Amino acid sequence: MGSTGEFRESGESGEFTGAGRSGRSGQFSGFGRRDLIKRAAALGLIVVPSMGVLSACASGGGSDDNKVDKGTKSEKNPLAVNESAQLDVVIFDGGFGQQYAKDAEAEYKAAYPKADIKHAATQEIQTQLQPRFNGGTPPDLIDNSGAKQMDMGTLVGKKQLTDLNALLDAPSIDDPSKKVRDTLRPGVVEMGRFEGEETWILYYAYTVYGVWYSKTALEKLDAQYPETWDEMLAVCEKAKKKGIAGWTYPGKFPYYLPFSLYPFIAKIGGREVIDRIDNLEPNAWKDPAVKAAFEAYYELYKKGYILQGTPGLTHIESQTAWNQGKALFIPNGSWVENESKKTTPADFKMAVGAPSSLDAKRDKMPFGTIWASGGEPFIVPKNAKNPQGGMELLRIMLGKKSSQNFIKQVSSLTSLNGGTEGLTLPPGLSSSQEALAKAGENVVNPRIQDWYVALQKEKIGVAALGEMMAGRMTPDETIAKIQKFADGVRADDSIKKYRHK
Repeated sequence: MGSTGEFRESGESGEFTGAGRSGRSGQFSGFGRRDLIKRAAALGLIVVPSMGVLSACASGGGSDDNKVDKGTKSEKNPLAVNESAQLDVVIFDGGFGQQYAKDAEAEYKAAYPKADIKHAATQEIQTQLQPRFNGGTPPDLIDNSGAKQMDMGTLVGKKQLTDLNALLDAPSIDDPSKKVRDTLRPGVVEMGRFEGEETWILYYAYTVYGVWYSKTALEKLDAQYPETWDEMLAVCEKAKKKGIAGWTYPGKFPYYLPFSLYPFIAKIGGREVIDRIDNLEPNAWKDPAVKAAFEAYYELYKKGYILQGTPGLTHIESQTAWNQGKALFIPNGSWVENESKKTTPADFKMAVGAPSSLDAKRDKMPFGTIWASGGEPFIVPKNAKNPQGGMELLRIMLGKKSSQNFIKQVSSLTSLNGGTEGLTLPPGLSSSQEALAKAGENVVNPRIQDWYVALQKEKIGVAALGEMMAGRMTPDETIAKIQKFADGVRADDSIKKYRHK
């Protein structure tokens, strides 16, 4: 989550390991996707922190009196880190595991030998950390990810986060003549803002979303990635005749479908359609581009191109079936390469494709339009005891050494612009780079998954798209239901609203 930002779930149980900095990595096997495995959560029972709960956070103590004293600001310590203060870090233990964070913590320890580092990992971010927020004793740095992530819009609305502009204006680890903000990929800083100039979130990973496939599987069918929807249907029909499904997806977590569906909508109707959806504008979901995209996806179901049993599959199960050649295409993000590596054949040649053109002459954006954005949201709580330490660890993580370590470990880009020099990239990550280059300026970044987590996951994903793709609702019924959900959020004064500028 992820996004979830990202929605990366993990197939393991969510335990709060409390592993110390010297402990062995509890790295997740593969690239796990967020904690989506919790069935109750995935079925729409995810409990998003209520306004009442976070109101308690706001008055739960944790004043400046509880903060450690700042250290001495210097060229080597631009954020004035207290060199002997404990650093308290909690990492989401999902698709990316936690070793990359432990490695960065080792760099922090080398720079500040007197500092004790308390490291914990969990898939239950909200469950584990909500009591700490309520009590005014949150960690110094949190990877707020997964199906059980804390609602970002609510945290911002209730003023529970530290403005990260001090980090962004600090000199970068690699080149002190450059500010951290000037080393990041386009759009990363803006994603961390909700309104005004404060930056509340630092998205560490950089994710490419789309239609993932095996070049080898297509080669065996004597086919290429379909650039038009007619070609997509033809390839799926060809596969069906050989006993292979065209598509699969995590039916238990159908909010994966937007990873390819949203950029498809933008391609058909223009990025302004997605902006209106993000803005909760009246009748935004009734745009003709939405209807056209939904009908195209529904056709996959009607023609029998969806892998049988898909509505009952988890993300891991659907990815495994895809790896086994049971289906050609799967909507996903670039974490999938690492997450599914244990079941991916050596000759799979994993790749990502942009949404096919519905009508190349009438679509508002060209083929190659793709969704790519920051993922893995890191936050520094307002009531953290050592916020300077939390930001310093992020500064280290955004250096080339830590970024390349992350890339090598989990086959994903970071928000550092570049950083891949000298690395041999695996097929999926190499394909992601190529897709970004082909897209150029035609990159979209839907914000609904950041601004309205419950709406995106539980309602649009599980209660609507999941029902449509299982054949239990028509596209028109699905659109009406989603529009009703969006209208409900817009009318709810307890939910903080955000808009594209």
